[in-house]
Amino acid sequence: MLADKDRIFTNLYGFQPWNLKSAQVRGDWDKTKDLMSRGQDAIIEEIKASGLRGRGGAGFPTGLKWSFMPKEPRADRPSFLVINADESEPGSCKDREIIRHDPHKLIEGALIAGYAMRARAAYIYIRGEFIREAETLFAAVQEAYDAGLLGKNAAKSGYDFDVFVHRGAGAYICGEETAMIESLEGKKGQPRLKPPFPAGAGLYGCPTTVNNVESIAVVPTILRRGAPWFSSFGRENNKGTKLFQISGHVNKPCVVEEEMGITFRELIDKHCGGIRGGWDNLLAVIPGGSSVPLVPAAEIMDAPMDFDGLKAVGSGLGTAAAIVMDKSTDVVQAISRISYFYKHESCGQCTPCREGTGWMWRVMERLRTGDADISEIDTLFDVTKQVEGHTICALGDAAAWPIQGLIKHFRPEIERRIRENGGALEAAE
Repeated sequence: MLADKDRIFTNLYGFQPWNLKSAQVRGDWDKTKDLMSRGQDAIIEEIKASGLRGRGGAGFPTGLKWSFMPKEPRADRPSFLVINADESEPGSCKDREIIRHDPHKLIEGALIAGYAMRARAAYIYIRGEFIREAETLFAAVQEAYDAGLLGKNAAKSGYDFDVFVHRGAGAYICGEETAMIESLEGKKGQPRLKPPFPAGAGLYGCPTTVNNVESIAVVPTILRRGAPWFSSFGRENNKGTKLFQISGHVNKPCVVEEEMGITFRELIDKHCGGIRGGWDNLLAVIPGGSSVPLVPAAEIMDAPMDFDGLKAVGSGLGTAAAIVMDKSTDVVQAISRISYFYKHESCGQCTPCREGTGWMWRVMERLRTGDADISEIDTLFDVTKQVEGHTICALGDAAAWPIQGLIKHFRPEIERRIRENGGALEAAE
């Protein structure tokens, strides 16, 4: 269990003001120049040693990602850092809390990470619906400029660095890194084919790294306290602390910082006051935001909440947004609603996703009402396999996995509806 002294986000609930003065009292912007004076490669090595993996869902090692950037940027091709604040994953609400209550952690992290990657500037792409959060972020960036912490000779380090905040227009697809880059350039938010990868040709054709808000915001604290401190939490290959977001049928939904690898049961009992109606009332959990498969109660209860622990039960950590469903949940309707979301948010560029998401949702709706044939369950599963892995970005996978999880774990419930509906039809005749 994480002790209060080891928490990185000490103003997660906004009990103190977000402004620069309060952030400095909390330890932000403390000797930032000294952190940067360690040298660019040394910072990257420290982040590698800490074991930090991307907190946006994919879990790619952060230091390794930074090391792909060119060591000698050309004058005509500057490097950029793009920060993904387009938090559109259903169930996920951690980046929002960082931005509205602790924005200076993100801004300082942007400067240090940008310096380590030899980046000329950082672009923070914030979700269009985050209106108050964007206002806070604009004001916090301006505070940093006014205090000489950004711009020319940022934080007196001798390094010039700018931060720009860009508001999105509310498209889920723009959370995908290359679609975000397209949107930043003023184009339609559609994912690009890879290669080239952003580190080779990203924003404006220049070397670019895209990182999640949480991944960047923890960097200054890791450097101040040291990689061994951060890597002392969690299991091998799953290091550090993590913001968990628990919603649904718990007594106290919350966002909380905890150690990676805490068991689901411990997380819920310690921070959420238990499951509504007790543990026997738990039906299933979507552990990482709506794009990962659900896990039935028996399998999730003692599962470690980290990348490998949830992979072992056939799901994933994703953004660590646990959506808890008790036995009052119509689980087929819940997954059908999620499949409607992906149908609605598909950008339409890839045929399997454009056609498949609508097709899957329509079949899900018939399975929900029982107005189907039992053979259609297997047909639906086959279609999810034709969508999964056959699209430019992971939205096709995200649309397929919730349905696959439903069929795998709750097939009897789908069959029961079909049989009951069939019986009703016969009686009507």
